[in-house]
Order: sequence, then structure tokens, then C-alpha cells
Amino acid sequence: MSTNAGLQSNGSSFASDINADPNRIKFAYWVPNVSGGLVISKIPQRTNWDLPSNVQYAQTAEKVGFEYALSQIRFMAGYGAESQHEPVTFSQALLHQTKTLKLIVALLPGPWNPAVAAKQIASIDNYTDGRVAVNVVSGWFKAEFTSIGQWWLDHGERYRRSREFIACLKGIWTQDKFSFHGDFYQFHDYNLQPKPLKWEGRPHPEIFQGGNSIDARENAATVSDYYFMNGNTLEGFQTQIADVKARAARENRADQVKFALNAFVISRPTEAEAIQVLQEIQGKADKEAVLAFSNQVHNNAGAATADKTGMWADSKFEDLVQYNDGFKTKLIGTPQQIADRILLLKSLGVSILLTAFLHYDEEIEKFGNEVLPLVRKLEAEGRGRDVEFEIKLTGDVYRSRGNKTT
Repeated sequence: MSTNAGLQSNGSSFASDINADPNRIKFAYWVPNVSGGLVISKIPQRTNWDLPSNVQYAQTAEKVGFEYALSQIRFMAGYGAESQHEPVTFSQALLHQTKTLKLIVALLPGPWNPAVAAKQIASIDNYTDGRVAVNVVSGWFKAEFTSIGQWWLDHGERYRRSREFIACLKGIWTQDKFSFHGDFYQFHDYNLQPKPLKWEGRPHPEIFQGGNSIDARENAATVSDYYFMNGNTLEGFQTQIADVKARAARENRADQVKFALNAFVISRPTEAEAIQVLQEIQGKADKEAVLAFSNQVHNNAGAATADKTGMWADSKFEDLVQYNDGFKTKLIGTPQQIADRILLLKSLGVSILLTAFLHYDEEIEKFGNEVLPLVRKLEAEGRGRDVEFEIKLTGDVYRSRGNKTT
């Protein structure tokens, strides 16, 4: 036990040193608390979804400098994820086995009531010295709702319910007598005790929320702390970030909304090797599962919005092999190429990079040893601040084909 404690202490010291810059980009990883890994493919994956494996991943991640981990929410099997551990309890288990890592817990309005969620998260926050956050998802899997007797709302109403849900969480966590009279939730002088921990700059646990639609962007602008984005083109990232910032400014929240981005990382000694791995993942895709997933997300997310701007609206088959368009983020290549691209993303406004890997057993540690220190070295040299320089250096890889320079 003392040896393990020493290793954790040394790891914590290293992570503290490598993350000393207050203006750094931060790193997170998807928690594989559902089976099937992070790609819908029949390629062998050295990634396990059991708790002991995830404890090892979490301890390794915080040792090499990751600051966040995001647990997934699934209520039923589908699309390669035949088994799922519940995210609140799973995240709490990981928090008790780590020292510095923050867990972002996925919550789904409908199955979760904000009163129960607020109580759970406030308690866990107290147990873990303020290391819990939430990711409020609005849902895209219709059967996940109807099979447990929940109403299936149309796209705009799901996001409107999520906005009320987040508003209630914030009110419950910060007010002694919280009242709310919405279309989905009602509270009357509710007083939660104990409340979550708070300190300067952190009035309550951080609230993440994602989506690509106008509904999602409005939620980010009005109530969220972080806005999660899927992979995109350079122009897509610029448009999306600028739009959310403009909407937040109209709500007098221009400095209160930050941006996080999903990415699937394939780091190899040469770019050709990394691309070969990508091609193998896509070539061995579980075609039936990917097509079923595509049908769900195109009908209930991307194409469900009036302007067709929802998540996955423009995603092709090969994109959907990774759930959140992670291949589009282009972190596929050598450590140097990946570091350069991360600094471009930082210059565009990305504060947290949410990573996923094919082989969690070794690739979390590999990223932490090879890529993360390189990013920190380049940040110390001033990289990631000058957006025009970063676009000139790396931007072509992200441009849509019609705008790509030659």
C-alpha cells in the first residue's frame, strides 16, 4: 500500500508541474463504462469496461496529466454497447480511487429529475473535495426513453427541458430557498443541504452540455459553463464558436462559456501508420450497428432540426464509426502532428480536449508521455495564442475540401 501511495504521490506531483500554466489547454478522456470500446468496429480493442480496468485507466490518466474524465450514459443496449454501467455511481467509484482527476458525470433529463441529480452530485462533491462535474445530455436514442416509460419529446423540446434542468441544478446548488415554475419542473422554497463546495470562480460543480443545433447553442449561451463540440472542419469550428460567443454576449455571459471538443486520437511513429490504423478501424466497422446508429441520430438529432444543423447532420458512414465525429478532429498522425493540431484548436478557443483511444490499456499513458508534454513545451514557447499563425501552419488539414488551399 505504501508503494502505491508513493507512486500516486509522485504522479500527482508530476501532473501538478506539467499543468502549472493557468492558460493551458486541458485534457480529458472518455470513460469506457460501456462495453464495445469507443468505436463501432469489429477491430480488436484493448479497452475494457469493468471497474478494475477503469480504476487503472483513471489512476494512469491523472498520473500523466489528464485533468478530467467523462462517464457515459446509456440506459439500454445498442450499437455495439451491449452492457453499460450507470455513470453517477461509476464516477463516484473512480473518484474514491484517485486524488486529482475530475469526473464529468453524464445526466439525462427525463430519467433523471433535477432534485435527485442535484442531491447526488452535491453529496459526491462533498465526499471528493469538489472533483465532480456534470454533462447534461438531451438524448437522441428514442427507444431509450420509450422502453422505460418516458415521454419522447421532439428535438427542440428536449433541449428546452435540458435548459430548465440546468437552471434548476444551478438554483438548487446556490440558493437557500429555491423556487422555479417551468413547463417541465416545479420547485417551491426548496433548500438542499449540504450544498456543493464552492470557491472563487466555482460557485457550483461545472456544467457541460453539447450539441450542434441552434437549440444546443442557445442552451450553452444561457445556462452552461462548457459547450461540447463534435469534430468539424476549420470553418465549422470557427462558425460554431463565434455563434455561441455572440449568443452568450447577448445574455451578458460572454466570458462565462468555454469550449470543449471531442477527439479520437491515433498516435503512431509515422503518419502512414496512424492512417493505416484509422483505415482498419473503418474497414472493420460493424456495418449493421453503424447503420442503425446512423438512422437514430439522423432522424432524431441532425435532421430533426428545422435548419438541419443538429449533431451528425453532415456525418457520413465512416465518421459515425466513432460516436461523436472524433475522427474529424484529425488527431491522427505523429505526436508532433497531433501536438501542432491541438495548439491550432486551442487558438480557435478550445479549452478542454476530450480524447478517446483504440487501446486504453496502453494509449492513455502513451498520450500522456509523448503528446501532452510536447503540447506543454510548445505552449511555453508561445504556441497556441496566435490563431493566424496556427491556421497558416496547420489549418489546411481541417479545411473543407472546397476551401482547402493547394
